[in-house]
This record gives sequence, structure tokens and C-alpha cells, in this order.
Amino acid sequence: MDMEKKKILMVCLGNICRSPLAHGILQHMADECGLGWEIDSAGTGNWHVGQQPDKRSIRVAESHGIDISGQRAQHFNAALFDEYDLIYTMDRNNYKDVLRLARNETDRKKVQLFLPDGEVPDPYWDDNEFEPVFLLIEERCKDIIRK
Repeated sequence: MDMEKKKILMVCLGNICRSPLAHGILQHMADECGLGWEIDSAGTGNWHVGQQPDKRSIRVAESHGIDISGQRAQHFNAALFDEYDLIYTMDRNNYKDVLRLARNETDRKKVQLFLPDGEVPDPYWDDNEFEPVFLLIEERCKDIIRK
């Protein structure tokens, strides 16, 4: 990723589990490297707008020294294409939902799957999935920082 790209948006379904973790982990790493990047997150669904991340996401991030408790869920909308250089989606359904809102080729070019060859599983229904999902996201964030 070119160093000029400083504004990155992470997108999942409800913006309470996966995208807040990706938002918090990448922001933490970028800050540690002094990159000056701005990371945020949003959800393709609007059920949790204004709410904190899921308590289990907050807990797993905290156990790794990252505080995501100040984040608040927001609903993804087409105006966000103007604010961000890069939009990462956690799975193919989110990818399709975000692309559906793209207004032009410039918008479409900003959207990528977070995992180039896969999806980040949604841990919402299984407490035991939060740690593996954290580690998966953390590994990918290291790649993003390296690039």
C-alpha cells in the first residue's frame, strides 16, 4: 500500500465484532510505527449504530493491550467512499454490499477483501472464536503495515 494512503475503513456486518478489532489493531500498529494513518470502521447493517463494540471484542483486544472501548458503531453509506482511501471488508457478503453502494469506478477501486484469499469468520455466535479471529486479523494487519 502506498504511504500516501492514510485513511482506511474496516467493514463487517454489524460493526461490533470483526471490524472494530481490525480498526483497533491496525490503528495501534500504525501508531506504534508513527505512520499517521487514520483507521475507522463501519457495518453494512444498522442494528448497532452508536453502540460500543461487543464486550467480547473489547475483552480480547484488551488482553492484547489494545483499547477499542471508545469506538462506536456506524452504518456504512456511500458518502464514506469520499472519506477513505481504502475500504477493507471482512467477508464476501460485506464486499458485495459495499460495492452495491459504489457510485463509480473510483469508489469500486477502493474496496478489497481484508483477507485477499478468504474471509474473517464472524465470532458473534461463539465465544471461543474471538481469540482466533483476533490473531487472524492481527496477522493480516502486520502484512498491511509491512506493505
